Amino acid sequence: MLTARSIFADAAAIFVVAVAAQQGPYNPYTSIKDDNQHTQPIYSPARPPAIPLAVRSPYTSAWSTVDGNNTLNSNGASFWQQDPLGWEGIISVDGISYEWLGIGSQTLPQLPNLMTAVPLSVSYDSSYSNFTFACGPVELTAEFLSPVEPRDLCRTSIPLSYLSVSARSTDSNSHNVTLYTDVDGSWTGNDSDATLAWNLYAGGAPVNASNATTSGPSDPYSWVISLDKQYEFSEGNQFALWGNFTFSTSRGPDQAPVRYASGKDVDVRFNFTQGVPLSNLQDSNYRGWGNMNPIFAYSHDLGQVGGEPSQPVLYTIGTVQQPAVRYLTRDGIQSLRPWWATCGYGDLFGLIRFHYNDYPTAQQQAAGFETRLKREVARYYSEDAENIYSQAEAKPPPSYFNGTQEDQPIANTDQFGQQYIFDSSTAYGFLSPNHTCYATGRAIPEVSEAQSYYSIVALAARQVMGAYVLAENPYDEESPLMFQKEISSNGNINTADVIFPAFPYFLYTNPEMLRYTLEPIFQYQEAGFWPAQYALHDLGTHYPNVTGHPDGEAEYMPLEESGNMIIMSLAYHRFANRVDYLRQHYDTLKQWASYLIEFALIPTTQLSTDDFAGQLANQSNLAIKGIVGLQAMSEISRLVGDDALADNYSAYARDYYTRWEYLAIDPSEQHTLLAYQWRSSWGLLYNAYPDKLLQLGVIPQRLYDMQSAWYPKVSQIFGVPLDSRHAYTKSDWEMWTAATCSPETRRLFVDGLAYWLNNTDATVPFSDLFYTTGNGSYPQNPDLILFEARPVQGGLYSLLALITDMVGMD
Repeated sequence: MLTARSIFADAAAIFVVAVAAQQGPYNPYTSIKDDNQHTQPIYSPARPPAIPLAVRSPYTSAWSTVDGNNTLNSNGASFWQQDPLGWEGIISVDGISYEWLGIGSQTLPQLPNLMTAVPLSVSYDSSYSNFTFACGPVELTAEFLSPVEPRDLCRTSIPLSYLSVSARSTDSNSHNVTLYTDVDGSWTGNDSDATLAWNLYAGGAPVNASNATTSGPSDPYSWVISLDKQYEFSEGNQFALWGNFTFSTSRGPDQAPVRYASGKDVDVRFNFTQGVPLSNLQDSNYRGWGNMNPIFAYSHDLGQVGGEPSQPVLYTIGTVQQPAVRYLTRDGIQSLRPWWATCGYGDLFGLIRFHYNDYPTAQQQAAGFETRLKREVARYYSEDAENIYSQAEAKPPPSYFNGTQEDQPIANTDQFGQQYIFDSSTAYGFLSPNHTCYATGRAIPEVSEAQSYYSIVALAARQVMGAYVLAENPYDEESPLMFQKEISSNGNINTADVIFPAFPYFLYTNPEMLRYTLEPIFQYQEAGFWPAQYALHDLGTHYPNVTGHPDGEAEYMPLEESGNMIIMSLAYHRFANRVDYLRQHYDTLKQWASYLIEFALIPTTQLSTDDFAGQLANQSNLAIKGIVGLQAMSEISRLVGDDALADNYSAYARDYYTRWEYLAIDPSEQHTLLAYQWRSSWGLLYNAYPDKLLQLGVIPQRLYDMQSAWYPKVSQIFGVPLDSRHAYTKSDWEMWTAATCSPETRRLFVDGLAYWLNNTDATVPFSDLFYTTGNGSYPQNPDLILFEARPVQGGLYSLLALITDMVGMD
């Protein structure tokens, strides 16, 4: 008689034999294979739903989706909300053209000398996304760099990104190689009928005649494309309706001249593929990009390319808005310049010139951030940083058997000597075979947890910064203001409960950025524009109009936002040692704390940050935020010398916590409730994280232990659901929760999220909301809820914030 244990043992044996029989490392991230049954492309360190290409601001945000195992030259580039972006790349090798970027060749007739390059590898780290392609006997490497440099405010504020392209021979022979790239007007918006204006500039001078040249790399060529009729501070389907889109390059290797052309897409591309040099002429028939689609092209002759990589050809790309935002101040509405305009770069062309020639420094700074990130991940996990797999060497990842082989369940023993079962057709995604002993549940760790975590935070870095713009501060010339667009969910500006999940990222990278983001909220509140006692939800209904809600009509999250602002204010001091900041805003903080005293324990019916799930009375997780907020306020009062109020706030916090335990813990004493009145309900208690992060000591360890033992009992194959009402989860809140758990349960969260990255059929930039079951796609409630490219993924840095020095700690 076959037993369940023997079936799983046989399945495990079959799986091991199958893996051992393969040629080379097993790559579970892709299914498409070449004629030799090698998977292509290889992804490293993970295969996420979308790869960042040029991500520098809410309007410079280009991605490559991997939906259906597509890549750069099968899906092309797209804006964060999935509108296609015209960005084409072709390489000519001995007269044969290979398309490696974009899908523009689909508009051409079938040509015997036009082929599709074969994708070989896709890799990323915190600043780079690298792609390699086989183009006949030549291998092309494309490196997309959006440097993460949070401590360099001037460079961070530049909304431009880099692309570097090189080639090398793979057959020991030299080959004649020419690079071609173009862009179109879709970068200016999705209205294909809107008339465009364009010109080519050499440095800052218009190129009006053929065969114009530049003086060298310090004077790049720049295509500048814009809407002929602009609407300042307006958007159309998330695109800016003002400003300029720029695409720049300079002379190629050995100072070979750049060739250029603009014209109808089919004509320009066809001529290049047929060996006709670009004309060095411009199309003067201004029109929309949907009418005989005008494209703006460059070509570089690399000459004879041998086995060593050619000197790279460098491009920069991005959209530039000046002014950046419209801001309501105590002195009226002001148009604020972007911060880069205060940095001495000059006009648009001065900015382009500086950025283009700054590439070596950008590389160094990106490398510095990446080195620190890998070092800190390794320190958290006490591993050698060199063992953390990254984009540095593209190859199949270490074996990651979080999947089934030929639809058979997998049973095995993990690296900790504990048994597990993985069967994607059941709920047993991350549970011990001994189903009566759920507390020993583990995430499957064939890839180390450190490796899983690195693949998560590296992917999130550019996405977080891509939602922000730095602008001048009308009241402080030395410090910028940061404005966050609530990308994809509703477009609000500086939403407190969107800043809140992201703040671990800023504590880790640069705490001053948290201050720059909170400062507009304090300026608005303290100017008297907000009539309510509690903290407001956001600074404006839609970015980039930072005009607030003087009528008091904003989304109603009073406890949520008041607790958020108090906690983040203390966090900023803890990590920056700025008591003066707390003293400056003390009266406002006290006002918000008085609301917490009144409503923290019994929140009644309110929305929390998870407003998509609807209102719910007396949410345990929302209440604990208010209680932790009161203890944070006690610390603030003590820091500013108000000991009497400090004692008062602390007394409230500790009394409320005692009463909260009675109301919030299920009678089984196995877990907290989602809501006081809803017995057997449960949810992620992520608002406990600030108590642990800031060492406030309100929540006893036994509560953390209880929750940590509970989560494995309700985990699914893609993680732990947000709460008992639905099967979906939030990745930011999962990582906040993970930071409060035992190492065993933390592994469940981290490896579960990494498994989702590699196996979901989701298609958009790193979503923070997805189902933990099925294919890990997006929820419908009843309409599709599509969260994409949101800055809340800064919450994934929760573990690193725990080991970042708190210089303001007594």
